[in-house]
Amino acid sequence: MSLDLTYQALASRQVDMIAGNSTDGRIAALDLVQLTDDRHYFPPYEGVFLARKDTLTRVTTLGEILQKLSGALPTDEMRKLNFEVDGAKRDKKNVVREWLIKKGFIQ
Repeated sequence: MSLDLTYQALASRQVDMIAGNSTDGRIAALDLVQLTDDRHYFPPYEGVFLARKDTLTRVTTLGEILQKLSGALPTDEMRKLNFEVDGAKRDKKNVVREWLIKKGFIQ
């Protein structure tokens, strides 16, 4: 079942529990509780940057920029940003821009 449908089923009480993404803004929007996976059934999910070596050579500042972004967005913060888009229905461009300014990546 698609993630959207699982959240709809949970919100309408058709199911009691679903597997979701820890960064999903709908956790807060639907006032859900994230359970601890104490048996480590689900593998950890972490986003990564991928770039070709020739791109890193061609765009000399890219490596430095990616290094600054590394670790800059923990799960709880990503969930809050996703809530702004999913729950508060804010434009994602504005949410991202505000985050970039807050973190000092842009002025």
